[in-house]
Amino acid sequence: MGGSQIWLDSRETLTVDEMLKAICVVSANDCTVAMAEYLAGSEDVFVQLMNDRAQELNMNDTCFKNCHGIDEDGHITSSNDISIMARELLLNHPLITNYTTIWMDSLRDGKSELVNTNKLVRNYNGCTGLKTGSTSLALYNLAASATRDDLSLIAVIMRAPTTKDRFSDAKTLLDYGFTNYKFAKTATKNETVTECEVSKGANNSLELVYEKDSGILVKKSNSTDVTQEIVLNEKISAPIQKGEVLGTVHFYLGNELLDSVNLLAKKDVKKLSIISIFSSLTDKWINLLR
Repeated sequence: MGGSQIWLDSRETLTVDEMLKAICVVSANDCTVAMAEYLAGSEDVFVQLMNDRAQELNMNDTCFKNCHGIDEDGHITSSNDISIMARELLLNHPLITNYTTIWMDSLRDGKSELVNTNKLVRNYNGCTGLKTGSTSLALYNLAASATRDDLSLIAVIMRAPTTKDRFSDAKTLLDYGFTNYKFAKTATKNETVTECEVSKGANNSLELVYEKDSGILVKKSNSTDVTQEIVLNEKISAPIQKGEVLGTVHFYLGNELLDSVNLLAKKDVKKLSIISIFSSLTDKWINLLR
């Protein structure tokens, strides 16, 4: 294949786990092509799938011509698109970090040694990967990721003149992010937020909970200025189903809306029936007579 490879032999069999190790740790181009052919039938079909997915992610500066990244006319991308791809990978395929954080490993019963091309894995606190890349035209590139105190950051370096520069520049960007920003958790899924009144229901009130976990990136200097506004639906009446959206919580930094999370009904509320009304009145009369 040229470039980085582990010299695959057509007569040998490697597992997907081993292939991913070779791809993520040592940028094995031959393994990348073999996986593409296995998954899509041919590299050309796989590259089309890559381009389709790039469009879905709004990676509008990207056009893939191959699956391994070796220089080819029209094979282009941007730092912004690389960051989009890296974020998608980390958020929705987090098992990738099982491979991108490997510093040293081996294949073929120890005969093939793997040493990560991303030196940050070894010497940067919280590093989770992610991937290096270099060619004679593109020079030295890196998508670096790290997590500290629930804050995950991505730094993208392109066209660094040396491999040392790409790691140094990535460290500088990540250090800036961790020094100046923090992750502020604003909502915990299923946590009770407030109560609302329910009309025509067997219960007069109902607890509302957050629909999902949520958090926001804020500068450390003004992280205490985050405020919230609870907005309930205008008319909340039974019957109500558990999980029904009955309001929203908006989170602000000053006048800037940072995030919104739906409020859900914590339980079902049945509509008040004639029988339940009679039963409720009877209970009240009995209590008055006591």
